Amino acid sequence: MPIKIPEELPAYQILENENIFVMSQTRAEHQDIRPLRVLILNLMPKKIETECQLMRLLSNSPLQIDVELLQVSHISKNTAQSHMQAFYKTFPEVQDGYYDGMIITGAPVEHIPFESVDYWQELCEIMDWSKKHVYSTLHICWGAQAGLYHHYQIPKHLLDKKLFGVFMHKVEIETPLLRGFDDVFPVPHSRHTENRREDIEKHPELQILAYSPLSGVLLVQSRDGRQIFITGHAEYERDTLKEEYFRDVRKGLPIEVPQNYFPGDNPNYEPVFSWRCHANLLYSNWLNYCVYQQTPFKAEDIENLS
Repeated sequence: MPIKIPEELPAYQILENENIFVMSQTRAEHQDIRPLRVLILNLMPKKIETECQLMRLLSNSPLQIDVELLQVSHISKNTAQSHMQAFYKTFPEVQDGYYDGMIITGAPVEHIPFESVDYWQELCEIMDWSKKHVYSTLHICWGAQAGLYHHYQIPKHLLDKKLFGVFMHKVEIETPLLRGFDDVFPVPHSRHTENRREDIEKHPELQILAYSPLSGVLLVQSRDGRQIFITGHAEYERDTLKEEYFRDVRKGLPIEVPQNYFPGDNPNYEPVFSWRCHANLLYSNWLNYCVYQQTPFKAEDIENLS
């Protein structure tokens, strides 16, 4: 089944060319079903790239999904303002609505204290709003650290060096979110900070679902399944880490070859795309088990669940 996005959005043509089922507003209006409403708060600098990554994963589902894009007041330097104005909503434009699911992306601000991020208060307002207006929220990388800090006062800690590469993680608790997963599975990471297991385990309302002795905590879930935090980037495409690596090399920044990514750790070779199946499964499980099967039919009833 399709995801419903504007035909004018660049991702529409990109995904359609990949034979991914996208649907226009006109076609969707002739279907007598209630689509899931998913809101993406895109904090990443390359907006279009992130849109495509997430929409590829959201489209791998038998459900019709109505995707909306949300921005904060911070002005993006890497995406044209014409694109932002055409396709992104501001918080006042969505705050009276209700959504079955929401995704809060990462952002390249992890070296800054949370309170010093210029849109921190705005993000906190959105995260508070989500508890009564969104059934299930998926937080990614810095978005996960921000959510854990805001909702549970769990701090982030600076790593000795950047965690960069593809790491194997072990399933610790078999929940519907991880249904069908292998015992161990790969996910890319690209970050300078971490959330520590001992800090999370102080909160009995949280569950650590997947962990790696090398990359640490990967996946955390509130026991009601409505808050999910993933510290890695399952949504990344084959060349995302490659492009990040060579970008830093060109800038003369200290960067190591991403681990377990290039064959033989040789950046002259094509990267191995080893995490795609589990990424698709993670997002389809989230949509099916954490959103579709749990969210009220009348979306406004979400407010009465908190």
